[in-house]
Amino acid sequence: MKSIAITTIAAAVSLAFCAAAGAEIMSKPQYHESKKAIEAEYKGAKAACKKFTENAKDICLVDAKGHERVALAELEAAYAPSHKTQHDVRIAKANADFAVAKEKCDDKAGNSKDVCRKEAQSARIAARADADTSLKTTDARDKAEKKVAVARKDAVEDKLDAEYAVAKEKCDALAGNPKDQCVSSAKARFGKS
Repeated sequence: MKSIAITTIAAAVSLAFCAAAGAEIMSKPQYHESKKAIEAEYKGAKAACKKFTENAKDICLVDAKGHERVALAELEAAYAPSHKTQHDVRIAKANADFAVAKEKCDDKAGNSKDVCRKEAQSARIAARADADTSLKTTDARDKAEKKVAVARKDAVEDKLDAEYAVAKEKCDALAGNPKDQCVSSAKARFGKS
């Protein structure tokens, strides 16, 4: 089916962007070219849906729109990599999957349709919750790592200050020029002015 081809193309584009992002940041012209390519792919996928009728056509259209939104989110993540843009990709995927699943439920009736919609909603809620958890834990980890780095830097400075105080105290046992040389040497060794 056409959606498999779209998925394959979107995955290839996404992988290419991720590889490029690892090497260097995407340029603005590359970003705009990629965005136009995604929009053109969506128009092609949308046109391909015309061969279907009724709910099959609706499913095809929703699937095409979902793939476009995911591809655009992946493009943003490749262009401006961050925890937030990765979160946005996961949310776009959850919303796209939900929209297709919900549309497929229209082929059912009664309680079966209600259950189908609840299952689709439940899957979307779970995916969004996982995305939110991932974003929050990544942000918390980053903040914790920064605090650890600051604490380590402070500890190193405190140790150096203590060692300098010891060296300076040892210089107090001397007098005159030897004391001045000792203090100068201690200041140079511990980076004091």
